[in-house]
Amino acid sequence: MTVEPLKPETTAAPRPRGKRPMTPVTAFGAPGVGTLADLPLLRRDLLALIADHYPQADLGPIERAFDLAVVAHDGQRRASGEPYVLHPIATSWILAELGIDPIAIQAALLHDVPEDTEVSLAEVEERFGAEVAHLVDGVTKLSKFSTHSHEQRQAENIRKMLLAMADDIRVVLVKLADRLHNMRTLTALPLEKQQRIARQTLEIYAPLAERLGIWQIKWELEDLSFKTLEPEHFRELARLLDTRRKNREGFIERAIEELRPRLEAAGVKADLGGRPKHIYSIYKKMQRKQADFEDIYDVYAIRVLVDDVRDCYATLGIVHALWRPIPGQFDDYIAVPKNNLYQSLHTAVIAYDGKPLEIQIRTQQMHQVSEVGIAAHWRYKDGTKADRAYDAKLAWLRQLMDWQRDATDATEFVEGIKLDIFQDQVFVFTPKGDIKDLPAGATPLDFAYRVHTDVGHRTIGAKVNNRLVPLDYRLRNGDIVEIVTTKGEHGPSRDWMTVVRTSHAREKIRQWFKRKDRDENIVHGREALERELRRLARTSAAAVGPDRLAEVAKQFSFESMDDFYASVGYGAPSAQQVVMKLGVVDDAQFVLPTIAPPTPPRTGGVRVKGVGDLLTRFAKCCHPIPGDPIIGFITRGKGVTVHQQNCATVVNEREVGRLIDVEWEGAPTDSYPIAIRVEAYDRTGLLSDISQIVAEAKVNIVAASLTVNPDRVAVVRATIQVASVSQLARVFRRIEQLRDVLSVSRDLG
Repeated sequence: MTVEPLKPETTAAPRPRGKRPMTPVTAFGAPGVGTLADLPLLRRDLLALIADHYPQADLGPIERAFDLAVVAHDGQRRASGEPYVLHPIATSWILAELGIDPIAIQAALLHDVPEDTEVSLAEVEERFGAEVAHLVDGVTKLSKFSTHSHEQRQAENIRKMLLAMADDIRVVLVKLADRLHNMRTLTALPLEKQQRIARQTLEIYAPLAERLGIWQIKWELEDLSFKTLEPEHFRELARLLDTRRKNREGFIERAIEELRPRLEAAGVKADLGGRPKHIYSIYKKMQRKQADFEDIYDVYAIRVLVDDVRDCYATLGIVHALWRPIPGQFDDYIAVPKNNLYQSLHTAVIAYDGKPLEIQIRTQQMHQVSEVGIAAHWRYKDGTKADRAYDAKLAWLRQLMDWQRDATDATEFVEGIKLDIFQDQVFVFTPKGDIKDLPAGATPLDFAYRVHTDVGHRTIGAKVNNRLVPLDYRLRNGDIVEIVTTKGEHGPSRDWMTVVRTSHAREKIRQWFKRKDRDENIVHGREALERELRRLARTSAAAVGPDRLAEVAKQFSFESMDDFYASVGYGAPSAQQVVMKLGVVDDAQFVLPTIAPPTPPRTGGVRVKGVGDLLTRFAKCCHPIPGDPIIGFITRGKGVTVHQQNCATVVNEREVGRLIDVEWEGAPTDSYPIAIRVEAYDRTGLLSDISQIVAEAKVNIVAASLTVNPDRVAVVRATIQVASVSQLARVFRRIEQLRDVLSVSRDLG
């Protein structure tokens, strides 16, 4: 392909440093805005913006990348109708604003070329070099012709991107910019696709931006996702912020006018201003604190920027002398910076009329880092001290990526990343004062494995703040954790798999059992598979049959059944993954049929074979789920009742002539009530903990009851509204990890 450059007069013209052109993404960020006529201006201003950050850079390769993108995408249109090439240009502009290097800018301009045009990755490498091609390859999705399901393909794409990120952080910076522009122009897509993309953005990309400290992108991704997923809540909060804007601005101006002279009197030079409000963060805080809009501290917020760290603490003292601090609302991220490089002092005080006011205090340099995070520390990999310091700051991220490489499949990998990286973090200390960050809910065992695998294996106890605690104790911010180990031969317990919260610790325990006695693993694998079959499918290995088990073993690349059972015994694959493969339940994200009270529903999820659309209902005695083997029973005047084939009601039915073949069909909608049973040692807060776990899984509890037998074993019966069998399995797995839980299963009464 021959690429003709754009007209020579579009080359970046000299202009004063510091004066940046209008960001073009704001000009064509909305669907349908922006034409090919804008390209010369966009090209000139993009080159000028890059020259602003890199005055000595050779802009020739960027010009050639721009021209290739224009020619390669010629004739292509986005869903909005605008020329497709405006998307990679917008992506590169976002990175240029962050100050990312010219190599990444070239990759951003070309990131869709190998996937969507006739230009191959090899051709990109030939024209622009291996470094640019590596970044483009890291961002490019896997083949669209994969045999995997949509969900598996998405997981594979995310896994590919994250593993590439471990080698070069610019891969994910390009992807974040790509996703941000896609979110800005999302409304051109069908609603279902908008929601799917927004949900993935909220679960993966916004937390990733936060962990890299790029708050500008994080906040915008969150607000755009929230606007798509919860439009009514978004509009209501936006309205509340807007209607109270004048009062809020007056409140903040009054506070600044009172604080400024006190800082000047103390010799502290400071810039004071209101802090931008991000709708999604206010919404999350309202949910977390179960508070009304008026009770959220950062609705009224001031940011104070000073010259040095000493002035930060001096300002804090002045603020607390002026207004009464709210207990428990002070965080020192200067002394203990976040892993994403963020540093600041946060405090909340009671200001005027009893209203809370949040104040953030940081240096000008800290503020720059707080806005663009790791992008503020970008360096070429030239072996300088600055480069090595930068690499050290990313060591935690690369280590977590390495821990995930052994995951058995892409979905497990992504779930592990969500748990280990994207959840809220707790910061705890070793006895020597070193800081370890772990996901919220982590235990001393997770801490032990984070210190060293051998420390984890040899753990026999734990002390937190110099007091002995159980191994399933949930760590809190500021805890000082000491692991008690044995010097002799020791290894983990299988029960630890339900205690640890991090996928890294779980994988290390699996590996230990993989090396352990083979016969014991075979026995444990058989038992685990049998237990999971009973729990999820209400069937058994005998009912499934040896031929089907052998077939699934081959799908997991095992020729010997003993090798297969031994592998299940140490958790790779897990018993749940095997059950899903067996087909006795459906691993696809099947949405389940609705029961619509009060009249008997006419479901679209079950079809009576050879008959057509008959009135059907689901039996309350066995609660069949799509994927369960089912059979129908003709009732007098009430249509067909659908049972599981192994339901005792059906097995004992004498009027065999009233039994009729039925089958699952189509893609039903909504969710389905499933009865579950949890057995656990009775303790305070048990039901509350179970409810919290279910809520975190985005599952609704319709009803719940708790009884305690004479042995102090509590039985919790609940009806939950699930959307798929795999979602039910995830809920089971999380409940099993709770302290004192003995078993979780579907409840047939």
